Amino acid sequence: MISSLTQAERGAAMLITLAGMVAGLAMAAAGQGDPMGAHGWIVLAFFALFFGLLVRAAYETEVPEDRSLAYYDDPTKVGILIALAWAVIAMGMGLWVAAQLAWPELRFDAAWSGFGRLRPVHTSGVIFGFGGNALIATSFHIMQRTSRARMPGQVAPWFVLLGFNLFCIIAASGYLMGVTQSKEYAEPEWYADIWLVVVWVVYFTLYIRTLARRHEPHIYVANWYYLAFILVVAVLHIVNNLAVPASWTGAKSYSAFSGVQDAMTQWWYGHNAVAFFLTSGFLGMLYYFLPKRAGRPIYSYRLSIISFWGITFFYIWAGSHHLHYTALPHWVQTLGMTFSVMLLVPSWASAGNALMTLNGAWHKVRDDATLRFMMVAAVFYGLSTFEGSFMAIRPVNGLSHYTDWTIGHVHAGAMGWVALITFGSIYALVPGLWRRETMYSWKAVEWHFWLALAGTVIYVFAMWNSGIIQGLMWRTYGESGTLLYSFTDSLVAMHPYYVARAFGGLLFVTGAIIGAWNVVMTIRHVPRQVPAHDRPTTPKTMEPALPAAE
Repeated sequence: MISSLTQAERGAAMLITLAGMVAGLAMAAAGQGDPMGAHGWIVLAFFALFFGLLVRAAYETEVPEDRSLAYYDDPTKVGILIALAWAVIAMGMGLWVAAQLAWPELRFDAAWSGFGRLRPVHTSGVIFGFGGNALIATSFHIMQRTSRARMPGQVAPWFVLLGFNLFCIIAASGYLMGVTQSKEYAEPEWYADIWLVVVWVVYFTLYIRTLARRHEPHIYVANWYYLAFILVVAVLHIVNNLAVPASWTGAKSYSAFSGVQDAMTQWWYGHNAVAFFLTSGFLGMLYYFLPKRAGRPIYSYRLSIISFWGITFFYIWAGSHHLHYTALPHWVQTLGMTFSVMLLVPSWASAGNALMTLNGAWHKVRDDATLRFMMVAAVFYGLSTFEGSFMAIRPVNGLSHYTDWTIGHVHAGAMGWVALITFGSIYALVPGLWRRETMYSWKAVEWHFWLALAGTVIYVFAMWNSGIIQGLMWRTYGESGTLLYSFTDSLVAMHPYYVARAFGGLLFVTGAIIGAWNVVMTIRHVPRQVPAHDRPTTPKTMEPALPAAE
């Protein structure tokens, strides 16, 4: 990792780590007696670790390399391993909080072990830790291959990857200490938010600079989706997290918005985090890895572009459907509902485009579990987007909102779409990155697929059932006009479904552990014959870009 850096790059990296150590020390000194101080020590230790590694390698001989003849894949490799580590940790945390709902005694007699603190560790760990690292790693791989250009420099990719993980660590540790803005998917406090902006600007700049260096005149559609993910998430994050710190020496801050404006801003962010973090970026994965694995061109390139612009335009307006029957003006609720229904068209365009791409390759889906991960992910994407549009309709939302139906919908997307396309992409990517002929165990890939699918189906069906029962119980009135069931009655009725939910989560986590083990064993297993290296960046020697295809 460090040996491939030039002396100038090592010097720049040392300066960055020194600056990070100073910032961490300043936070620790200023925030004594406050969680910010604890975060300061974490920042100091994080940068000190990499500073020590750089010092050890400062005088090592540079590895001679013609950078015009090879892609830079080291950050992608590390990003995949970090993503898998976050998957096991965060999904394991989700299993714990799911089990707490069925058996409350699983909570320790400590504040940090309560549902309210563990749940954001799970959600942020899965979305940002697992999903974010997978997006960064695959985007580095895809933008180089489809541009036939190496990333400019070797410090910026590491800054993006490691800096993003520092944000994830600060966020997760903060939740356990009770540090939160109490905003869905945006819980980290002001100093973590500022750091993420710095990392994200470098990420966007790196992506644009790579595309500007391309030897391929065409910008493949996967890059459109990745760029939308990077750019729009930056705008969402900055606006939603505008806040005034209560003190420069403490973690607490107060939102720049209040009342219904704060709620509208939060769900404009929250729903578009789903749109551009959990949808757009992963569609970039789908549009690259699925046709490449199937050996088929995209069914319709034009349809993928139409879907891109439809998603980009319609999703931005849909967030207010989270606020039906609230103080939000009725016309704004109706606007969100209308655009949510319209959103079904571009969403199904992408799902259908992916499935039609498999025409002529269904025998591969039967035999190849990796391609099956991607196919089932496309199916779940189509199902969950239909369900989302349906649940945004005001009368349906009156039944579903605040119930477990919403939890089932979210996990149909998170487990069935996001996780499955990510695992499929990782299985497609790992053997080639580490110069292995195949995965260590294809039986393990099969086991992972069926465990993930079974876990998702059990989890989602349990939550659909419990959610609809909850909604019906909460709106059932007796002859006297009073509620027939108390909230406690609905909790008792939910217990079997919470047990099923935990069991589905257990199956899914088991699959993730098997997947992580299989990847590690693939890396450790030395093949008998090592395939030839990629020769990518010059037009004559570069690995050909994925066909645009029509």
